Amino acid sequence: MPSLALRSSAFDTLVDRHFRHILLLPALIFLLALGTLPVLYNLFVSFQDITMLDENRSFAGALNYQRLVSDTRFWEAWGHTFLIAAIALPIQIVLGLGLGVLFLPEFPGKRVFVALMVLPTVISPIVAGASWRLMFDHQFGPVNQILGWFMGETPVILWTTDPSFVYPAIVILEVWAHTPFVFLLLLAALAQVDRSLIDAAEIDGASRWTVFRRVVLPTIRPVLFTVILIRFVDLMRLFDFIYALTQGGPGTTSETISVYMYVQGFQQFATSYTGALAFVSIVVTSILIFFLMRRASLER
Repeated sequence: MPSLALRSSAFDTLVDRHFRHILLLPALIFLLALGTLPVLYNLFVSFQDITMLDENRSFAGALNYQRLVSDTRFWEAWGHTFLIAAIALPIQIVLGLGLGVLFLPEFPGKRVFVALMVLPTVISPIVAGASWRLMFDHQFGPVNQILGWFMGETPVILWTTDPSFVYPAIVILEVWAHTPFVFLLLLAALAQVDRSLIDAAEIDGASRWTVFRRVVLPTIRPVLFTVILIRFVDLMRLFDFIYALTQGGPGTTSETISVYMYVQGFQQFATSYTGALAFVSIVVTSILIFFLMRRASLER
């Protein structure tokens, strides 16, 4: 009996110590199943030869992955995705941070201006992409007309069909749509910076740039990294803006990895090959996120 009582006491202590983890366990299992099972099923399909026209469930080995390695369009799509991310992400971070610093002090009408700036984030991406496609129209769109006010005559710029201008058009749309999201998060982070640290640095004779670089940036670094990570993941799966604005064109010039998978899966009906593309994309994105998080943890 004493041993049973001791065992019961140890069990109660264990339950008390991990009570919050026990409460979270059902939700954790559900989320893991929700995220893992589709990936495993996708991996299983990628080793078959299923199309929407011919459901061949026989084992095809690594045929789809061999095809993927030599698929230049797949690797070009990754290059387009990284190029858009490499241009749009720094611009969004710099603009969002600059706007956060600008809107940090209180001034009349601040909440109205912030509410107006957030409007692009609540517009459907497909609607936004289609609207900007009309705005970039070389005949009737206002973008070329506005440029004509500064140039003296209206230029004929084919924003969505000229390979030289398609990426600037995509970046403009991406920056317009998601900079407000970055701005809101960084504004909240800047508002939490301890004012006494800034005052102490200014009393010591530090310039505004030095205060910002040595005091403000280190304080908001965790939030800044989180924003970068969220936007990086979003850019890796960029689809709706591209499809509504250029549909990956001209040709395949602006085709991102998500657009290419859509073409293979829902236009070419190559289900198993699309599964291989999706699984490799998941692995590549996960590795990149892992290295980003590891680098962030080393810098802390």
